[in-house]
Amino acid sequence: MKITKIKIKNLFGIKEVELDGSNIEVTGDNGKGKTSIIDAIRYALTNSSSREYILRKGEAEGEILIETDTGLLIDRKKRSEQADFKSVKDGNKTVTSPESFLQKLFSELQIDPIAFIGMSKQEQNRIILDLIDFEWDIPWIVKQFGELPQGVNYDQNILQVLNDIQAENGIYFQSRQDVNRDIRNKRAFVEDIAKDIPASYQAEKWESFDLSAKYQELTNANSFNDKIQRAKLFKDSYQNKVRGYEAERDIAISNHEKAVAVERDELTSKIERLKAEIVAAQNTLGTLDAKLEDKKKVEQSAYEVKIAQLDKDVGVANDYADKEPVETTEITSEIETAKEMIKHLNEYNRMKSMQTEIELLTAESEEYTRKIELARTLPGEILKTATIPVEGLTVENGIPLINGLPVSNLSDGQKLDLCVDVAISKPNSLQIILIDGAEKLSNKNRDKLYAKCREKGVQFIATRTTDDDELVVTTL
Repeated sequence: MKITKIKIKNLFGIKEVELDGSNIEVTGDNGKGKTSIIDAIRYALTNSSSREYILRKGEAEGEILIETDTGLLIDRKKRSEQADFKSVKDGNKTVTSPESFLQKLFSELQIDPIAFIGMSKQEQNRIILDLIDFEWDIPWIVKQFGELPQGVNYDQNILQVLNDIQAENGIYFQSRQDVNRDIRNKRAFVEDIAKDIPASYQAEKWESFDLSAKYQELTNANSFNDKIQRAKLFKDSYQNKVRGYEAERDIAISNHEKAVAVERDELTSKIERLKAEIVAAQNTLGTLDAKLEDKKKVEQSAYEVKIAQLDKDVGVANDYADKEPVETTEITSEIETAKEMIKHLNEYNRMKSMQTEIELLTAESEEYTRKIELARTLPGEILKTATIPVEGLTVENGIPLINGLPVSNLSDGQKLDLCVDVAISKPNSLQIILIDGAEKLSNKNRDKLYAKCREKGVQFIATRTTDDDELVVTTL
């Protein structure tokens, strides 16, 4: 849709102007009414103005009439003494909600490109990034990342979405920080545990080591060695025992001999005293030697029994006395080593468990890093294939740059050029742009700007301050 006729009367600083559907440049000195033409068109389209006085001074009624090649007719009158008038017809049909209808015909930047400069950086960035034509949807995001990243506003441009995904306050960056913090903590725990665990620690060996059986082996060896020791001691005391038994025998015989001698003396005395008993005494005397021999035999027999028992005991002792003791040093050392190693098992297993957790966390951290880097590299891939309507537009860390500079670093002329680029990149159905202040551009850049409008098929009305005393309307 293009404008074919504009008629302005008694609005702002204009007495009467009529324009056709051509591209025009309005020039003249300050205060000659250049901007009034643009303000009048804005008023026709929006029913509002930034100026306090819309009617031309001294007039009771002002009017602007706009016609398009589609049959749209906009007629708006400003009155001082009666209600304002408006009429919007689409063909022969009167539009019932004219203001809502008109708002859909144009974008704000088409009728006021310079408004772009007054926007916040965030809004400027959003608008510029929205110009990049790249088809994407939520399934595309899921395909790239294997999931839908949380905490991201998906109503934004794809480059802003990707910037939010990789941002330091994004879910991936924050999650990676949390995971890396866990990794550092667990590694510190592992290092603390490892310093108390011997090098080349064989956990499997000590987990299966039968310490109870080893203790039993040591007990058996000590018992065996004790028997050998006692046998040797017993064997060494054999002769002493024999001599003891001989002494017991000799003492007993001596006592018997003394007793017999006493008895002989008594009997002899008794014989002397008792002649009558001599025969009996002599008979008794005759049996004393036999009695003594019997006593000797009894003692010898007791001696032989003891010697026989002693020999038997010595035989048992001989079974152990000649054997070599079992060496228990190695068993004892093995037990002590096992005790020392086994006490590390719990901490070792805890350390291994943490190392497994660290491996899993490291893999998780690397996956977050992969996704962050993916979000950082995808913009470059997108810009290789996307349609970029603004010359020199690149994106760095989610920030649009024009020839390597942010919007705030552009000159006034560069800003105006950018504003128009933004405005004509995606015009609504009414293909027009109003450019106020084209004098900010060099002749070369101004001609280039007008050429871009023609290429896009966008009708333009531009103003440029000159030294002309009269308002000049030039068809381009």
